[in-house]
Amino acid sequence: MTVLEARMALVRISIQDLLALTKPRITLLIVLTALVGFVLAGGAFGLTAIALLAGTALVSSGSGALNQVLERESDASMRRTANRPLPSGRIRPAEALFLGLLLSAGGLLILAFAVNLLTAALAGLTLVTYGLIYTPMKKFTSLATVVGAIPGALPPVGGWAAATGTLASPALVLFAIVFLWQMPHFLAIAFLYRDDYRRGGMPMLPVVDTDGHFTALQVIIYNAALLPVSLLPSTLGLAGGSYLAGAVLLGLGLNVAGFLFARQRTRESARRLLLASVIYLPLLWGLLLMDRTGA
Repeated sequence: MTVLEARMALVRISIQDLLALTKPRITLLIVLTALVGFVLAGGAFGLTAIALLAGTALVSSGSGALNQVLERESDASMRRTANRPLPSGRIRPAEALFLGLLLSAGGLLILAFAVNLLTAALAGLTLVTYGLIYTPMKKFTSLATVVGAIPGALPPVGGWAAATGTLASPALVLFAIVFLWQMPHFLAIAFLYRDDYRRGGMPMLPVVDTDGHFTALQVIIYNAALLPVSLLPSTLGLAGGSYLAGAVLLGLGLNVAGFLFARQRTRESARRLLLASVIYLPLLWGLLLMDRTGA
């Protein structure tokens, strides 16, 4: 390898590490969910939509970096996170902190001045609840998962606010759908990586619930609640019969995966539940966007 190739490799690694700090997969999901709320509220593609997507992406990326700063010691103890840029030492905490604050501030400014103050306030609430409440709580209680589902469910509300400048009942329904969906999704992940969470000193529910009975019960409860809530867009006039039928089928599929997990409580059943949850949300959003009535 030549000196130039070595330098290019270092630059490439640095860019990869900086990107890893922003948790790009989570950021992409958040941006797409905000876009769903925007479109369902009647928003049209233009400068406001671009500003919404850019601002949301920056705030999400910044919160991801700040989260990794706060959790760098726990990450170093867990196998699946030990190679992240901070615990591995490839990026220093001060650098990650600066990047997180810069991205978050930039995103909030874009939302405040190019979208509206309500959308910026919702993004600020997401940042605070994720970074200052949920992240520290993970070291003390399994209830952190419930709290963490709040910032995760706010992006579609922000999208709705960006399009209308107000909040309305459909936005709250979108919030409820994402909130309830996150619980079986997170619990499946926590069950799969419970040994890692134990090493990291995070008492996630599958860590403290050693036989998995209460974890399975929670999955069943949240899945059961999600099914009727997911039908509300039809009753509110956001979507028609095609969405209603599809939401029922998707909800039943997710519930079946939850019941199988409850009966078996194995890594394989948890993996199937996780896969079902990953498939569920984008398909539900796709149905809702295709069948939206414009009400």
